[in-house]
Amino acid sequence: MARGGIDHQLLIFRRQYLQIFEPDFLAWPPKQLLRDADVQSWLYKRLFNDEVHSYLPSGRYQLRVLKPLLAKIEKAIEDPNEDDISDDLMKHLSFLMSSDLPSEGTAVQQRSYVTFTTLPPDSSLAADTTSEPTLTLLERRNLISGSLTTGFRTWEAALHFGSYLLSANGESLIKGKSVLELGCGTGFLSILCAKQLEASHVTATDGDQGVVEQLKDNLFLNDLDDGTKVYSSVLKWGHGLKGTWVEDDFDEHPYDTVIGADIVRTF
Repeated sequence: MARGGIDHQLLIFRRQYLQIFEPDFLAWPPKQLLRDADVQSWLYKRLFNDEVHSYLPSGRYQLRVLKPLLAKIEKAIEDPNEDDISDDLMKHLSFLMSSDLPSEGTAVQQRSYVTFTTLPPDSSLAADTTSEPTLTLLERRNLISGSLTTGFRTWEAALHFGSYLLSANGESLIKGKSVLELGCGTGFLSILCAKQLEASHVTATDGDQGVVEQLKDNLFLNDLDDGTKVYSSVLKWGHGLKGTWVEDDFDEHPYDTVIGADIVRTF
């Protein structure tokens, strides 16, 4: 472990894991860390212990990561008399393998928790994970609904836009402002604005009723479900707005900033 805090390589690995990176793309910690008993204890506690983190990735994803992690730990051990593999990690592997987990094909269609670390782009790495701001969503990472919406997962455009909004220039567009989001999908940007960037009010809209219904779960996960800070509803583009809820919402919370990510396509 790094002196005075957690090694940044472990923090990056944990962030990617909670964001459900494909195992092949995870930044795996180096051998000298993996063989350390304290590091293995930290990995179990922060990645696999649901008493520490309430919204862990699915059991199927945990298994896909834990198997290669243990293989890498085993290869990292140079002296079996001096180094060992964590009992907690081994026990968790046994638990997962004996559990009635869904198949890979079924698992990718199910909703799972995805946790994003929402640090400003110019911030230094935090010394501990407890001080890092996060945002947790329930997503269907590989599902496009029957209406052909892509709104059940957070896409790269929203993450890049979120990174900009976390900058000093971006924050100035949100803090203390009334925000309207078009095509909110999972609600990543709307929740970021309301939870961390101190928007006075956020109206989150999407053209798909099913997406808006599932957004309610994500508002709940981030303590924004009481309706005072965030209002969500269906908004169909090209339809008249006069006499609709939009007119009433604008009268009560005149929009200062309108945002949208990955909502316009050119062919």
